[in-house]
Amino acid sequence: MVNLSIGTVHVIVLCVMTVIMFFTTKGYIKPGTIVCAFCGGPIIDVFSVLFGDILNENSHIGFRITGIVVGCIVLSLGMSVVISSNAGTGPNDLVAVILSDKINFIRFQWVRMICDFVFVLLGFVLGGTVGVGTVIAVFLTGPLVQFWLPITKTAVRRILHE
Repeated sequence: MVNLSIGTVHVIVLCVMTVIMFFTTKGYIKPGTIVCAFCGGPIIDVFSVLFGDILNENSHIGFRITGIVVGCIVLSLGMSVVISSNAGTGPNDLVAVILSDKINFIRFQWVRMICDFVFVLLGFVLGGTVGVGTVIAVFLTGPLVQFWLPITKTAVRRILHE
């Protein structure tokens, strides 16, 4: 058994995804994609250390659900800013962006939810755990990104003076 942190595995998976998308898509891999591929994992590891003793499987379920919901709100806001910046989004988020562009008759939120569900299913098949928080994140992240996108697109345009 290999003893890797969640963040390290995250970086490895995103790097593999980036290489695959580099060869299978045109124009979607940008500098921000590379930055996201390498920075997300260490951020996951830092927050796991910071909050691991406070927010874990032994915490009250209400506290855990609140943490998941707040985390989804913050994550989706950040994702929508990155997507709106057009600097390149993380490879895991880029899958939903690419599919949403290709299947433009389905709203992004639904594409994102399907992608999240598939990623969770793959993780489960590979031995990961799926809990209430995972299910909440699958159903909440896509709609929240959809909510934030028009707001962040306007804000990013104002900042960049487009």
